[in-house]
Amino acid sequence: MASPFVELEVDTPGGERTVKVTNPEKTYFAGLPEGRGRKIDLVEYYLSVADGVVRGLRERPTVLKRHPGGAETPPIYQKRVPDNRPPWMETVTVAFPSGRSATEMCPVDVAHVAWAANSGCLDFHPWPSRRADVESPDELRIDLDPMPGTGWAEVQETALEVRAVFDEMGMTAYPKTSGSKGIHVYVRVDPVHTFTEVRHAALAVAREVERRRPELATAKWWKEERGERVFLDYNRMARDQTIASAYSVRARREATVSAPVTWDEVPDCEIEDFDIWTMRDRFAVLGDVHAAIDDVHHDLAPLLELYERQGEGEAPYPPQFPKMEGEPLRSRPSVAGPAAQKRAELDAKRRAGADADRDRTPARPRRPPAGTTGD
Repeated sequence: MASPFVELEVDTPGGERTVKVTNPEKTYFAGLPEGRGRKIDLVEYYLSVADGVVRGLRERPTVLKRHPGGAETPPIYQKRVPDNRPPWMETVTVAFPSGRSATEMCPVDVAHVAWAANSGCLDFHPWPSRRADVESPDELRIDLDPMPGTGWAEVQETALEVRAVFDEMGMTAYPKTSGSKGIHVYVRVDPVHTFTEVRHAALAVAREVERRRPELATAKWWKEERGERVFLDYNRMARDQTIASAYSVRARREATVSAPVTWDEVPDCEIEDFDIWTMRDRFAVLGDVHAAIDDVHHDLAPLLELYERQGEGEAPYPPQFPKMEGEPLRSRPSVAGPAAQKRAELDAKRRAGADADRDRTPARPRRPPAGTTGD
């Protein structure tokens, strides 16, 4: 027997698209009142915030975090879109350090979002770069993550400190609730830097906030060093690391969403203020409060200069990354005994010696490539 379904006609700049929603009455969010947490409610929510969710996803390679069994079932992280996707779906192929690649969804309109929601996608995880140049982020992101012993109040206070740093740099930052337990802060930047450089800019902000408020916030990667503080996760800017997009629905029984807010709202808002129903009403009245986010792209030079002035150098990468250039010993301080520390110091001396040798050695003349002539 065929599964029940409904077909929705979705208006897009490219014309009307038909999106099929199978099993529309299936419960996805058991924490909502009966009849308000169904799959069809999820899809219709995304249609109701179309301008906002597409603004966060437009032309970005996007990983789908699917929960086809409902919000409380284990997720499926899907990078590759299926071969039987709609003919109008736009994609982009991205490569990974392993040598493998993936053809990911690249949303350009809300029909893409509705199609993915029907497949059980609750939250969308876009890259901070767009398909025109996937290696050059145009979005700096910092994830404020409360550690055990801290809570929402500390996250709010830390977010305001992050804003102060960006304000002093002449940059306009945009906050949103994570929809789970933290706050995300975004800044649009000129897409002329590598992931490493944009990550250094995020790291500079994290370290500056820690310097100003060491009792409140930390940039320490190792959990044993963080204490009861809010962690400013700069590694969200490492290549292929993502954050749930603006307006994404989180995998919680209450169907909370990652809600764009204004800075005036940060001190008083709560995660639970924003779900797939309250956000519909809010959006109908206010529209997207981050509508201006693409109006200005900032120069990262002030933050990269701050990174250099701080003089702390590279910080650890996530464990799945290969050893990165300049990265310190990737071992927890409690287990990286004296011998390991000594090896790290010797490695640093060797690198410094090699750099000095290169500085002293005259550069060899370079032969022009075949088919070219000199000046």
